[in-house]
Amino acid sequence: MRHESRGNPDGADGPQGGELIVPMAWLYAEYIADELLRTGDLMPPTSFEYRAGRDALALTIFLSDTRGELSGIRVVSQLETWLDLTAYGQPWQDWVRERMALLVADAVAETSGPDLALADQAWRWLQETELLAPDLDSVPGRAVQGEEDGPKVWTPAWRLGLPLGHLAIHLF
Repeated sequence: MRHESRGNPDGADGPQGGELIVPMAWLYAEYIADELLRTGDLMPPTSFEYRAGRDALALTIFLSDTRGELSGIRVVSQLETWLDLTAYGQPWQDWVRERMALLVADAVAETSGPDLALADQAWRWLQETELLAPDLDSVPGRAVQGEEDGPKVWTPAWRLGLPLGHLAIHLF
């Protein structure tokens, strides 16, 4: 997709003389994540929990593409990798931070386009947004009076979205 700039002749209207850069790698990662979650039918697509799962999965998919081949990826061949990265007890949050730092460092040397900006936006949302959810670390059987599903706590969105994404991969 191209957009020709008719404004400033020196190309100051946008990247590379007015060329519109489409974030295909991020959009494809988001599409795969969305399809995995929809197939699993775990949450309504309009819920914040669904968004947390989609963003966590999209980040996993996008950041695990170390060779820049995301658009040609065969989903089935990558499922095991994504399962390993999203498994309980894995340092997913640290892995994301490290991969994002590497991409940001590489972006200084070359133009990364809007893919990195969208991944960064999703990562910030996952870290900064808290959702009221069942306490995943609570002791089973110790429900609080009036709470059917046990105690609830405010949890960073990534802590809720990651197991949801992991389960969606299993159900695919």
